[in-house]
Amino acid sequence: MEVRSAMHREIRASDAERDAVVERLRRALGQGRLTMDEYDGRVAAAYAAKTRGELALLTQDLPGSLW
Repeated sequence: MEVRSAMHREIRASDAERDAVVERLRRALGQGRLTMDEYDGRVAAAYAAKTRGELALLTQDLPGSLW
């Protein structure tokens, strides 16, 4: 299962996936879970992300209830 998960992280991210992560970050900001500086940095990283793994790192410390 770990090999499959690792392979999933290497798949190229789509624009829709990037937008979904930005929406999650917006919700986290609205709940006070991120500062504006953290939000800005993560949004920039989301739009620059090439893989799903890069996107996953941006929300790994946020609760799943944001989605």
